[in-house]
Amino acid sequence: MVASMFCWGLSWASAKVLGSYGSALSISLYRYSTTFISLLIMLLVMRKNLSIKQSGLKDLLIASSILALYFYLFFKGLEEGLAGAGGVLVTILNPIISYLLMLAISWKKPSRNEVLGLSIGIIAGLILVKVWDQSNNILSAGNIYFLLASISWAVLSVFTSKFSKHGSPLVYSFWMYGICCCITLLFTSSIENASVLEKADALFWGNLFFSATITTAMATTFYFVATSKLGASKASSFIFLVPFTASMGSWFFLGEVPQTHTIVGGILGIVAVYILNRKQH
Repeated sequence: MVASMFCWGLSWASAKVLGSYGSALSISLYRYSTTFISLLIMLLVMRKNLSIKQSGLKDLLIASSILALYFYLFFKGLEEGLAGAGGVLVTILNPIISYLLMLAISWKKPSRNEVLGLSIGIIAGLILVKVWDQSNNILSAGNIYFLLASISWAVLSVFTSKFSKHGSPLVYSFWMYGICCCITLLFTSSIENASVLEKADALFWGNLFFSATITTAMATTFYFVATSKLGASKASSFIFLVPFTASMGSWFFLGEVPQTHTIVGGILGIVAVYILNRKQH
């Protein structure tokens, strides 16, 4: 999960680069296609059976539709909003909405750990985005897509948490991206899709490989596997690590030294994950 969150942290900048090559739908289509092929290769190497149980077909179709919507909102947000502020906004909202949704579904009263962990997570996110300086940026018009993306991801987590009941989460993830590809293909233009290929260069293919194969096929699939084992709310809590891991990645790869608010917010995010996953005594 920690490795997955590190990849997700880097994916915001990578996706921003991809977004400059075409529309949100066209880029989503290429990402789904590459992810589908990457997962197919992984499963063939692992000699996994690609068949799925009929009992899980309903959850698979619903999850695929929600995932297609999520990535459309994700790229649309990057197209019109601010990647930095939006990334932190999604990071704050995903685990909170997931936790609240699961509590509502189960009619469960939040424990002391959950209330404390979520509160610290919110404070960590606000510090990371320097809310005292950039409050207007967080609520800018384009970032409404990030808000809707957070809601769709929380709902998606509920359905992917059921995959282990029907078989291998990795196999279900494979078919989910395949269905996403088909759904997105229905709404894209062949002219727009061809235009992306005309503009494509080494930078595009490099970011597509990282975004689709490393971040999505591997990291996101690991997340879905963890969701099936930990539950939607517990797994979502790890998203609090994304801004901090993104900062550390920038420091390592780009030489960008983290600022004080990033270090403080990152440490609080780690504390939030620990508290949310700690057993209540």
